Amino acid sequence: MAENKTRPTAASVDAYLAAIGDERRRSDCVAIAAMMSRITTAAPAMWGSSIVGFGSYHYKYASGHEGDAGLTGFSSRKGDISVYLAAEGTGQQALLALLGRHKMGKGCLHIRTLSDVDMGVLERLIAASVAEVKRRYC
Repeated sequence: MAENKTRPTAASVDAYLAAIGDERRRSDCVAIAAMMSRITTAAPAMWGSSIVGFGSYHYKYASGHEGDAGLTGFSSRKGDISVYLAAEGTGQQALLALLGRHKMGKGCLHIRTLSDVDMGVLERLIAASVAEVKRRYC
C-alpha cells in the first residue's frame, strides 16, 4: 500500500514563514498560524516542504488505506493561501456564504489575503473543521 507523501518534518516553520517574499502574504500567514495554534492548542510543524500543520490524527478508510494527517493547516501558494479544512463539515456551507472572497475545493479553502475575508468567520470555519475531524477520527 502506498504511503503518504506529506508527513511531518523537522524543517523550521519560522524559516518557512520568513522566506515568504511578499510582506503582506507573510503577515497573513503568521496571523493564520497564530489562529490555528490557538484553535488546536498545538504547535505548528512543517508537513512536507510547504504545509504548516497543526496537530495530527490517524485515519483508516473502509478500503484499508490508512495514515496520519494534520488536524488543519495552510500553505502559501503562488496566487493564494490554501487553508486545509475537513471536506463538507457541519455548517460549512453557511459559513462559507458569510466568509467573503474565496474559492473552495473539496477540502481546501483558497484566499488571496486576509483582508478579503471576515476573520471571525474564518476562525469559526477552522474550529468547526477541527471539531469535525476529531468527531470522525479521534
